Amino acid sequence: MRAYREILSLPGALRFCAAGLLARSGGAMMSLGLVLMVSALYDSYALAGALTAATSVAWALGTAALSNLVDRFGQRRVMYPAAFISASALSITVLLAVFGLPAWTLFLPAIVSGASGGAPGALVRARWDHLLRDPAQLHTAFALESTLDELTFVIGPILATALATGIHPAAGLVAPIVLSLLGASLFYSQRATEPPVHPRPQVDGKPAVRVPVLLVPGIGFVVLVNLLVGAMFGATDVSVVAAATSWDARSASGIVLGLFSLASASAGFYYGSRSWGSSLRNRFLIGVLTMAVAAAGMLLVNSVALLALVGILFGATVAPTLINGNSILGRLAPAGRLTEVLAWMSTGIGIGASIGASASGYLIDAAGYHAGFTAVAIFGATAAVIAIGAVPLLKPAGRTNT
Repeated sequence: MRAYREILSLPGALRFCAAGLLARSGGAMMSLGLVLMVSALYDSYALAGALTAATSVAWALGTAALSNLVDRFGQRRVMYPAAFISASALSITVLLAVFGLPAWTLFLPAIVSGASGGAPGALVRARWDHLLRDPAQLHTAFALESTLDELTFVIGPILATALATGIHPAAGLVAPIVLSLLGASLFYSQRATEPPVHPRPQVDGKPAVRVPVLLVPGIGFVVLVNLLVGAMFGATDVSVVAAATSWDARSASGIVLGLFSLASASAGFYYGSRSWGSSLRNRFLIGVLTMAVAAAGMLLVNSVALLALVGILFGATVAPTLINGNSILGRLAPAGRLTEVLAWMSTGIGIGASIGASASGYLIDAAGYHAGFTAVAIFGATAAVIAIGAVPLLKPAGRTNT
């Protein structure tokens, strides 16, 4: 606990950390909220998966573009108006669904909402990187943020499910609108801790050509692993709802997903409070391999209780793996492009979530919830193979242990 108290006692740290948590808390409800709303109002998991996929892809691509602009022009200048655009577009999506308009009308506003949503978590981590110079403290800060990320996924699914099943199928998307607007207002108003902008370097009076960050050795492979981790998340969201529904326990889906995230948050909190003797690269590899094994365990579930148990084991591998991934990308990031690189971490997860949600939705409609869990296991195995192959490229990021 002392390590966390030390970083949160720094000037402005607690304020931007708390505001950042609020700003991104609505994102934890988006995918499940869309699945619950569309599957209930339009009676189609395939459509729910497709809409979630379209939104996630738009969010991922939009985040990549917005993060580049943030490094050049600043967080408040770029993301404050973007947050209002995103909330407005999501409001339109909800209204169209509630009034029973054709399914195709939902896609445009949902895509706009996703594309302008950004990655508040990456912006908070960029503030930590600007504030801290001690690698051990930065490790703790990244662990704290991963833990808070997971806490949003503990509360978010439960709240979304309660609203959607207890009030109205669309109610699970109203909370994200309110939370994102409130969080954005609090976070982007804090100018003292905002990292400085990094204008593009000039060569002979013209902007220098920059190498795409995904081509920097090692970064692309970590992002690809994250994409597959995101695919596991997306497929899990849809598969858990479908499985719980088939067991006549649809309202339990949010609780089960919340337990996944609670396990992840607990593991991340513990992981960040310690200094580790092994290399960062090796810890990243072990985390991905363990996650793949836990994902394979979902093939065995046949009840809510067993699903919750396997989910807890799976969740415990998530936060430590994401903490290591963020730390590796932070060390590999070119100067002045940290926000862009960290945002690609979220982008990879977002694209993967869209793939996982869409693929599992079609598989579930065709062959039942077991097919969805099979997709989760396949994504995990593929991530493990890629992580093993990427080990030599991650050597520069693994020179120090913390």
